[in-house]
Amino acid sequence: MTLLTPIPHLDQTLEALANVRAHMTRACRDCGRLEADVELVCVSKGFDAEAIQPLLASGERVFGENRVQEARQKWIELRRKYHDIELHLIGPLQSNKAAEAVDLFDVIETIDRPKIAEAIAQAMRSSGKNPRLLVQVNTGEEPQKSGVAPSELSDLLAYCRLSAGLHIEGLMCIPPVDQLVSPHFALMRRLSSDFGLSLLSMGMSEDFDLAIQLGATQVRVGSAIFGVRDRTEKPPISI
Repeated sequence: MTLLTPIPHLDQTLEALANVRAHMTRACRDCGRLEADVELVCVSKGFDAEAIQPLLASGERVFGENRVQEARQKWIELRRKYHDIELHLIGPLQSNKAAEAVDLFDVIETIDRPKIAEAIAQAMRSSGKNPRLLVQVNTGEEPQKSGVAPSELSDLLAYCRLSAGLHIEGLMCIPPVDQLVSPHFALMRRLSSDFGLSLLSMGMSEDFDLAIQLGATQVRVGSAIFGVRDRTEKPPISI
């Protein structure tokens, strides 16, 4: 896939977005899928409200953030102007931030263990809010990465559904950076089918077209739209 070289200037953001959309259209056409069946999640982590504004003005409404604190700082104010924003949590979550996550996010994609499932369930009962929920699968079983191992997915889904009372709609993954992604996407498609889940969040800036061809219903694209993030920024704040 050949995308525009990501350049983080505001006047090029819409051109980059159009390029991503064009690639999504082509990928859907190539595999006989409807473009409407694949949702673009614009990953705005690391970019401030000023960088996000052009996309909002153009009609984009679905955005992904990694950290609760950063998201709250940006999106509370933006939502006062754009009431129909759908905000996805795509980064790992600690149980002590579950209540804030449930309050802020419309979709939480990173349930990966019973403790997090229970914390989210308690927060949902207390707040009355019902974000859509996905389980993150660590397809490469990388020890440094969040997500449930594929072999343990069945037990976690059972816990979420039967013990925590959660409605899990789909799965999410981030394949290892040093491996071919297609086997990981194919595994996710099979797991999604096996467990009767409708949402499949996979594919990022470098591989979202392949993810679409292998069944993704959501692709998470950041640098191909916003440009390369500032590598001198402070280390991520744990959520």
